[in-house]
Amino acid sequence: MKALMVDVDGVVVRTPLGGWAANLEADLHERLAPVLAEHAPHLTSHQLTAYWFEKDARLDEMLLTGLAALRLRGIQLHLATVQEHYRAAHLWTTLSLKDRFDAMHYSADLGAKKPDPAFYAAVERKTGYAPGELFLIDDTPANIEAARAAGWGAALWDGTVDLFSLLDRRGAVGS
Repeated sequence: MKALMVDVDGVVVRTPLGGWAANLEADLHERLAPVLAEHAPHLTSHQLTAYWFEKDARLDEMLLTGLAALRLRGIQLHLATVQEHYRAAHLWTTLSLKDRFDAMHYSADLGAKKPDPAFYAAVERKTGYAPGELFLIDDTPANIEAARAAGWGAALWDGTVDLFSLLDRRGAVGS
């Protein structure tokens, strides 16, 4: 493994069960602005998303510590996530994930989302890594299956096993 791809929601960011806004549309500002203007004129779509981003920002520090150890071993760390542009920027800059990861690959930027095979192909093109050099940890079984179908290594993350044990089980890296 040369690069570990890490999902955000449910892995790096631990969201309360069901999330506070699980059913909000990806194109928040376009759809919410007129609704908020009519029903809550004191609240803008930007204020609402800022609230969402703040409440959905509990980082899994234990996982991040394990990831930092892998990075010290020379393994590239990348985020591979389904995000829209505003939240991606918030994660990368405001939460400073740019200081902990080498790159971020997200659906709105790539034009495809997991588990679509086009997502994995786009990440390969962007990174220059061959499928066998990539490994994904994700909390969604369909994403794991799609990564494996693309030739990547992959493991389901549920937060109950430490990172090195999970990777050892999949033959990805020694502890």
